[in-house]
This record gives sequence, C-alpha cells and structure tokens, in this order.
Amino acid sequence: MYVSCIIEWYDVSSRDRDFPMSNAAPSASILGFAMGIFIAGCSGVPPSNLGVRDGRLAPCPSSPNCVSSQSTDREHAVEPLSYTTSTVEAMADLRKIILNMKRARIVSESGDYIHAEFTSAIWRFVDDVEFYFDDAAKVIHVRSASRLGKSDFGVNRKRVDEIRRAWKTSRQGSSSTQMKR
Repeated sequence: MYVSCIIEWYDVSSRDRDFPMSNAAPSASILGFAMGIFIAGCSGVPPSNLGVRDGRLAPCPSSPNCVSSQSTDREHAVEPLSYTTSTVEAMADLRKIILNMKRARIVSESGDYIHAEFTSAIWRFVDDVEFYFDDAAKVIHVRSASRLGKSDFGVNRKRVDEIRRAWKTSRQGSSSTQMKR
C-alpha cells in the first residue's frame, strides 16, 4: 500500500510538469487532491492483532518499526513500566500522560488495557501504542508499532522513552523501582 501511494503521487506530480503554465491552477488543485489522498490513504488501518491475548500483546514483526516490553530480541525490546498502586490509579495516571502528548488520542480502554494512536505531524502516519496492565506483576507492558513502512527512524522507541520519563516523574513512577536494562 505504501509503495502504491508513492507511485500514484509521483505519477500525478510528473504529469503536472507536462501541463503549460496556463493550466497551473487546475494542476495545483489536482496535486493538492492527490496529496490529500496520499496522506489519508497511506495512514493505514488498525491492525487486526491489537489487544491482549493470553496475557500478551502481539509480537513485533521482523521490521524495526516496533518495540515491545514482551519482546525478547534486542532490536525490539524495551522494559515495562512498573507501578505500586491499584491498576485503576495507574491507568488514570498513564491516561493523563498520553493525553498530554502531542497528536495522541486514546482509542479504547478496558480494565487492564489502553490502546492509543499517535499521528506524525507532517505525513499523518499513525502508530498504535498499547498498554497492558499486569496487576499480578505490577507492570505495564507496552507495545508501540508503526502501521506502515519498514523503518520508523527510532520514533517508537523514542516515544516509549518519553512516556517512561513522564511516568518516572509522575506519582506512579516516583514510588516504583525502575528495572535495569
């Protein structure tokens, strides 16, 4: 899908160069429309494997655009967040952190799970970020994955690190011990 969006965008932009200048306004409109389709059409749809199954979030694909606290390989692994209060309180604190981040929205939540979407500023690419609250272990497992493409230039790992920093400064993180990498 990603490649076809680029090819379609390229085809439209290359045709615009063939039009005479008197057609600049219509071709600019066509380019604008094509860019709108490109941005909307290339933001992807939510994967069908989101959520918790048997106490686990979906595994990361082999591509480097995903990180997960339940992953065992170095390329995808991040540490879970820990908490000492009730799951309800921890969820409320994490919800505040997410909603204070740029271009973030909570899509769904249940008693032990939050699914948020983060949208990139320019291209409007959407990343799915999931949190599973394991009350028995008092940890929050996290998975952050791009919907499209192969590389995310480290965006998902940086996002989880940003959430971790905010968590540490919150009431939850300041009372909990941080796991060593």
